Amino acid sequence: MPNTIIKTKINLPVLRRNLVLRKRLLTLLSEKIKQGHKLTLISAPAGFGKTTLVSEWIASGEIPAAWISLDENDSDPSRFLTYLIAALQTLISGVGDGVLAALQSSQPVAAKDLLTTLLNELSSIEDGFILVLDDFHAIDSKAVDDLLAFLVDHMPPQMHLVITTREDPFLPLARLRARNQLTEIRAAELRFTQSEAADFLNQVMGLNLSAENIAALEARTEGWVAGLQLAALSMQGKADATEFIHSFSGANQFVLDYLLEEVLQKQSESLQGFLLRTSILDRLSGSLCDALWQGEQNSAQEILEQLERANLFVISLDDERRWYRYHHLFRDLLRQRLSQKHSKEEIAQIHIRASEWFEQNGDIGEAFHHAVSAADFDRAARLLETSWQAMDESFQTGTWLGWVNQLPLSVRRVRPVLLTQVGWAYMDAGNAEASEASLRDAEASLKRPLDELVIVEAEQFRTLPARIAFARAFNAQTQNRFGDVVKHVETALDIIPHDDQYMQAQASSILSTTYWASGEMDQAYALMSTWVDAAQQAGNFVFSVAASFGKADILITQGRLRDAMQVYQTALSLATEHGAEQHTAHHHLGLGLLHHEMGEDERAAHHLQKAFELGRQTTIADWAYRKSLAQAYLKESEGDHDAALDLLDDAQRYYVRTPIPNLRPVDAMKARIYLQQDRLDKAQAWAAKSGLSLLETPDYLHEFERLTLAKIALAEYQHDQNEQHILDVLKLLEGQLKLAQKQNRLHSQIEILVLQAFALQAKGESAQAISSLEKALSLAEPEGYLRIFVNEGEFLRLLILDVRSAIEKSPYFLFGYVEKLLAEFPQPTQTQNPKSKIVNLKSELIDPLSDRELEVLRLIAQGLSNQEITQKLVVTLSTVKGHNLRIFAKLQAKSRTEAVARARELGLL
Repeated sequence: MPNTIIKTKINLPVLRRNLVLRKRLLTLLSEKIKQGHKLTLISAPAGFGKTTLVSEWIASGEIPAAWISLDENDSDPSRFLTYLIAALQTLISGVGDGVLAALQSSQPVAAKDLLTTLLNELSSIEDGFILVLDDFHAIDSKAVDDLLAFLVDHMPPQMHLVITTREDPFLPLARLRARNQLTEIRAAELRFTQSEAADFLNQVMGLNLSAENIAALEARTEGWVAGLQLAALSMQGKADATEFIHSFSGANQFVLDYLLEEVLQKQSESLQGFLLRTSILDRLSGSLCDALWQGEQNSAQEILEQLERANLFVISLDDERRWYRYHHLFRDLLRQRLSQKHSKEEIAQIHIRASEWFEQNGDIGEAFHHAVSAADFDRAARLLETSWQAMDESFQTGTWLGWVNQLPLSVRRVRPVLLTQVGWAYMDAGNAEASEASLRDAEASLKRPLDELVIVEAEQFRTLPARIAFARAFNAQTQNRFGDVVKHVETALDIIPHDDQYMQAQASSILSTTYWASGEMDQAYALMSTWVDAAQQAGNFVFSVAASFGKADILITQGRLRDAMQVYQTALSLATEHGAEQHTAHHHLGLGLLHHEMGEDERAAHHLQKAFELGRQTTIADWAYRKSLAQAYLKESEGDHDAALDLLDDAQRYYVRTPIPNLRPVDAMKARIYLQQDRLDKAQAWAAKSGLSLLETPDYLHEFERLTLAKIALAEYQHDQNEQHILDVLKLLEGQLKLAQKQNRLHSQIEILVLQAFALQAKGESAQAISSLEKALSLAEPEGYLRIFVNEGEFLRLLILDVRSAIEKSPYFLFGYVEKLLAEFPQPTQTQNPKSKIVNLKSELIDPLSDRELEVLRLIAQGLSNQEITQKLVVTLSTVKGHNLRIFAKLQAKSRTEAVARARELGLL
């Protein structure tokens, strides 16, 4: 399927052979960047060799560079940012992934906020790099101008920006000059010297001009590169070069038009016909040009290679010489000539041939755009209607939507299938309101006489009422209108043919998420499993793989971690077998978090790295949201609460409504982190805004928020010792625990029992607290839970120590599990609660270092950073930080230096 990014726009231009080496300018560029200039502006009229100069400089390889060839379509801020990130990703893998996802989201985010996020990411890059914005004059947008100014003002010091343009951009150039931050190269510097002109005319263009004629032509053109090239092309074959040069006027404002006419007139009628017909294309290939030209002699590929050798304004876009483009000025002239020499009908027919070629070669986007250029909207609509299912199944409906909105309303109005597809596309994007509007339009079109309707996809037309009902159920689920969900699903199931098990299962899958939202996880899992199996049996392996992470999510919510792992692994095997690995970012992310929960850091790191790699190419709408949540959780586990909050803010911006219930709202997660930071006032502010009460009837949909309220109440008790807080918390927990037990939700039971232990301990009922915690541990041990306890911090560690004391004299199965948990907690420092039982010895180490801790200590003594240690030991950063904390605690040190010194005193090093 087509990509939304034209990769040739971000490829570094391929240098021509036999270029004139412009040492003076290359030296100037290199010297200024070494002096710390942040911006290089190369501003001159057309044809002064701006792009060629920068390409030559970049090819020297001194500093890595990213490149964007801009055109008028990039005046849209979203498109500009998309290409900006795509270009940077050719240098910096994964940078800006979250911003890209936000750009594709239906939830609008200010472009400047997105650029801020990108700049923050770039600030962490250590090595210097260059970003080239080529042909910036093509941009006609104040919004993009403002983005550029913001970029220049705030870009990190290791970044250097190069702009080539025919007119100065709206930037604070005077200020940059005053601060010695600007390098300017203008027409005066770009003009060829007489020596450079001689090299160009005689060596590159193959002329044999005398020094006098070169000097005259250089004077006539004032060193204008394009003028020299066009003059040289016009002179080829002339007997009297001197006469031509003396009659040539480079100062005439129409010289470009004159020279292009001269060049064209030098070509055969057949070649002129080729140039004009193929000028409608932004990219040229031999097969594509053959379809438009339909010549009888040389193939188009041979002609393209001939044009390149003749320097006839053809630029190669790849090393294999498969794709080319015309110089923009040359292309513009050709298109102007085409409109003068051919009728609109003839030009439309050329566009249709291009559309047919792109359709046959699988590029529906280009096929569509040429159909629109030909004003053949019926063809354009047919292309979209027939391509929708494949794009939907590969999660590309966002791109499809951008195309369909270019069709006139009159064309869409008589196509009920297309209108329903639009409704589904908005549904996938989480825009329920726009989806409903399109579904109403589809129903209105069905009221027309059948002979007025255009039906392309007959099978989809047959099931249209069911498809509309399904979309309405999906939209209702995203808006928590569960009664409407059931109503619309029942409508769909009544209409869908009983032998169509695929559609039956697809409709029922929406009910799965409704059960999920109410906490009825067994029913939710059964229906989701039916949908996964039906998709697989129908051969739709992409949907089967994608829906599997829904199954795993349900199992994780239930607390069945090991079963969830098996579901993920089965889906990954299916994806590998059927070439759907690009849709498994969510699966690897889920596995990474599960291994992290179980303390298996190396496995976690493997899957998380794989997830982030695949996430860069996924088109599933909620990836950026899920990724940010996962990263926030990992930062929280490391104790980096500020970073976790920032990532939760990102998640909030990237959130896309889907049928999967939003059971853990970001604001509630942030409130929990505020409590870990002792910022009770911030958590209380969320509580006041939430509108929820501790003592409302227990339910699953708001369970996470209610338990967050319980945590806040416990923190308030620490401040005011108001026992009513404890009583309210215990009453809430009792109700929530009964509901979780009734619905067999293991994860919820564990979390509730831990909170119950906290509340009972605060109330002074230690025995009951130990009993509640022991129950939580008994539920957690078979599934391998670890982080759910460790992340609760020192107070829970002390309670687990009490549990160990209570069970250590009996062969209880929990004893080994408790020991494992305690080993994972960061060991307290001597300033912490005396209950931690730390003994401050000056000369000996009571708690010896483990072999792994000794290994980490030796690497610290060698001067390795935490990041370098992670690479050396192939573990995550959080693991290394955990080892550091335990080493420091055991050695009673506050820093790496103290730890090393203390270790040497004890003979450990």
